[in-house]
Amino acid sequence: MPWTTGQRLQGGKYVIDKVLGQGGFGITYKALHIELNRTVVIKTPNEYLSHDPEFEKYIERFIQEGRTLARLSQHPHPHIVGVIDLFRENSIHCLVMDFIPGENLFQVVRRRGALPEVEIVPCIRQIGEALMVVHQAGLVHRDAHPGNIMLRSNGKAVLIDFGIAKELVPKTLSSTSNAGNHGFAPYEQMTRGSREPTVDVYCLAAALYYGVTGQPPTTSLARKLDNSSLTPPRQINPKISEQLNQAILKGMALEAKDRPESMYVWLAMLEKPKAMASLALEPVHREEVVYSKGKLNSQTIPGKSAIKFPKIIPWDWLVSILLIYLLIGYLLAVSNASYILWAVTWAWACTVAETVAVAWAVACAGDGCGPGDRVVQTHIATARAFLEVGGQHIVRGTDAKQVVAVESRTVVFTASLGDQWNHAHSTASGGGRG
Repeated sequence: MPWTTGQRLQGGKYVIDKVLGQGGFGITYKALHIELNRTVVIKTPNEYLSHDPEFEKYIERFIQEGRTLARLSQHPHPHIVGVIDLFRENSIHCLVMDFIPGENLFQVVRRRGALPEVEIVPCIRQIGEALMVVHQAGLVHRDAHPGNIMLRSNGKAVLIDFGIAKELVPKTLSSTSNAGNHGFAPYEQMTRGSREPTVDVYCLAAALYYGVTGQPPTTSLARKLDNSSLTPPRQINPKISEQLNQAILKGMALEAKDRPESMYVWLAMLEKPKAMASLALEPVHREEVVYSKGKLNSQTIPGKSAIKFPKIIPWDWLVSILLIYLLIGYLLAVSNASYILWAVTWAWACTVAETVAVAWAVACAGDGCGPGDRVVQTHIATARAFLEVGGQHIVRGTDAKQVVAVESRTVVFTASLGDQWNHAHSTASGGGRG
């Protein structure tokens, strides 16, 4: 006889509120945990099953699986109802679980009709992930129909009522006695009591069928015994995708060997194919550096050292300095200044002149020698002219040895200046092409 409202269990630890459900294998109560002030669910087997010859065996399995679920609850899964306690009240074994507020999938579909694919598929995936954990623990739910899938107001789904009370009845009666499971169990479960994970695959695929069509599927027994056909869900609801349509039909394959071998494989069929990341074809920009005519590319060539060009001092400054020194030498010569003073000035003029010539020869080498050639050559010619004129005036008032010295220095300097220019120019011409 079921417990009544207000009845106390475990010395007043739990107080029965009401009966939530009753079937051929057990009764589910809503109760209050007094100490925790927490609403719970208490599940028990029916008393009449005590007359079954294998009752003790079923009870032993009930306790074993209850303890396994309690261990799972030590690491709570967000989509699996938590097991709180396992106790015995007189001769009745009881399993205490969390109370999950909300509506089950049956109630939601009856109220709203077929649910959108984008809404129901995530919930089914959550239940599938919960069943994967159950399977890894060596258990099979065997009752994942819409009545045991609770939908919270936050859109999360929770798997409840593990159905381990089914182990307390003959296996051939475990599903047929439950009207809620009608049409959601594979025929091998109802005829042979199969506990393979493919049973849960079929049940969950059938629950998804119901969610997207609003109609229960053709029962597996009718398909097996009467050769009835299963209407593809997309014929009922054309709004669902072909991928979802095929995933449901594959999960509900009549024979277990034709279904996905595990819950993981079936859930993979629900995943939308990842859009291939389109390779962003960004415009290819070819950067071309345009150099001025006659300029050499200063980029380093692999395997060769970079060419470094000297900094160029403004040519007009250098030439001006050269002319000033030449003018000083000229004036000293005209004024018959002492040979020593003139010689010192002359040495400075030669040094600056050679510096100008070499600097500009290198500069032209770096530039490839363009119009600058003519400028420098013009100034060198001017320098030679000054030297020649200066040399002529120096002859006045000097002896023959001084004349020879002056003439010699003039010739040597002008020849040296010209040779350095020609050498630099030929180096630039050859190096620029090499």
